[in-house]
Amino acid sequence: MLKTMEETERDAIFMVADLMAAAAKTAPKGSGKDTIITAVVSGEEKDQLRDKLRELGEEYDEAFMVRDSGNIDNSICVVLIGCYDTYFGLKNCSMCGFPNCGATKKNGSPCIFNVTDLGIAVGSAVSVAADHRIDNRVMYSGGRAAVKLGLLGDNVKLCYAIPLSTTNKSIYFDRGAGAVLL
Repeated sequence: MLKTMEETERDAIFMVADLMAAAAKTAPKGSGKDTIITAVVSGEEKDQLRDKLRELGEEYDEAFMVRDSGNIDNSICVVLIGCYDTYFGLKNCSMCGFPNCGATKKNGSPCIFNVTDLGIAVGSAVSVAADHRIDNRVMYSGGRAAVKLGLLGDNVKLCYAIPLSTTNKSIYFDRGAGAVLL
């Protein structure tokens, strides 16, 4: 059997995507409670993510979102890392700027533990990609599109998308504010 370079690179990207999801899940948590959820999208779901991101870019009049949709299109897959919209019920935390979890929830703001844990999980995941020399980019924009599509479920309001690629030069840098890769 002969395995082509393209097949090898594709297999490597999916292997690393799985490792990234595991790293995000096992990343340290500020409260010790697990609110992190991950998924890997490719194929039809990746196309839906790309299309939703392009639509949001046009709706919000944000050129970077349209550009990012091109990056997602040119990627093999996208790792999604989000956190459940959960409040811990603390009476006097106030780390988020509100006096307690009830006030935070009433205001519609996310719990600071969820936000912090999400950041730690994303950092852990991209370190895996870097260790394996897989090009990647953390994208708020793609995460926003994933939330709008409900790809991680209805109780996920915060998400980042991390598209993955192997090319001779990373497609995620030197992109210009309005550049669109098609």
